[in-house]
Amino acid sequence: MTQFNTIHQRKNTKSIKWDALQDIFQADDILPMWVADMDFSAPQPVLDTLSKRIQHGIFGYTMIDQEVKESIVNWLERRHQWGIQTDWLTFSPGVVTSLHMAVQALTNPKDKVLIQTPVYTPFYQVIESHDREIVKNPLIYENGTYHIDFVDLDEKLKEAKAFILCSPHNPVGRVWRQDELIKIATLCEKHDVLLFSDEIHADLIYPNHKHIPIASLSKEMSMRTITCMSPSKTFNLAGLQASYIVTENPSLKEKIDASFQKQGLSLLNTMGTLAMEAAYSHGEAWLDELRNVLTEHVHYVIETLEAETDLRVIRPEGTYLVWVDCQSLGLKGEALQQFMIEKAKVGLNAGFGYGIEGEQFMRINIACPRETLEEGMKRIVAAVQSR
Repeated sequence: MTQFNTIHQRKNTKSIKWDALQDIFQADDILPMWVADMDFSAPQPVLDTLSKRIQHGIFGYTMIDQEVKESIVNWLERRHQWGIQTDWLTFSPGVVTSLHMAVQALTNPKDKVLIQTPVYTPFYQVIESHDREIVKNPLIYENGTYHIDFVDLDEKLKEAKAFILCSPHNPVGRVWRQDELIKIATLCEKHDVLLFSDEIHADLIYPNHKHIPIASLSKEMSMRTITCMSPSKTFNLAGLQASYIVTENPSLKEKIDASFQKQGLSLLNTMGTLAMEAAYSHGEAWLDELRNVLTEHVHYVIETLEAETDLRVIRPEGTYLVWVDCQSLGLKGEALQQFMIEKAKVGLNAGFGYGIEGEQFMRINIACPRETLEEGMKRIVAAVQSR
């Protein structure tokens, strides 16, 4: 696991996570454990592929050929037992871009789009920036975990045109079980609602849990689902901007493709294309090792914070993001965020950014070397104990 214990100097690399601290937190002396990229180097096969291309020296227009598409098809079959076809694929710079395109292409102004809060912050902008209306189906938090309020979901979907599902869920870390996904699918079919499924964290799953692409449940569900995926979280490739949409329904795919064309988005960049193929074709062993490291990190964070503070950790079932219940501190919103910045000297994601339901929570990114993680926990523990 040496590769996951190496401290990489990320300052002065134009890293948003490390070089934008003053802009984001108004402080330079904090340890960044926020935005969802990793402090780990990408898999060696990816680095070798990119290095070889750099040595080639020519970076002309690059096509997404059959080999790239087959690497995705094979990956989804191997890792998720989901059989798709290459002609279901549409390529995009990122999952958020894909969600914007889906909302723009498949809904109309004033349509209602449902989300399950607290949820990934860009979902709000994806809906509101296109003059659509947000409908909330808040998750129920009890006994240290979250579950779906299906009675409320049934009621809210009556008026919704589309539902943006976060699967696995960011920030609460749920990996939705098959029975939960079947209930979601049944209600979407009942109310004739389109499903836009953000499955960017699909590969980052902990033991005893399994990610199931919701479109894989049935032909009917596949025909009303837009699945957004990417190797960016899995292999730490976010800066290379390469993702894809899986759409079996030809009519929906045609509308989304037309939306991309209108924006002039028809190609990925050379490095992103090559990295995606290399990661999916040769990155499996690296990912399995990463998952072991993250599993150990989760245990460490829970044992440390719950033994030495009154903070409560919502054990993640997927993602490398840990959602922490800070209600015992008696702080909310910006006051809680400032406590973490000024007293703990850590840069975390403030829970209120995911919705009012998160105003007494913080999100910690644990995808970093153990030394960094231990320093972060030490700072948080000291700050909480000093109150």
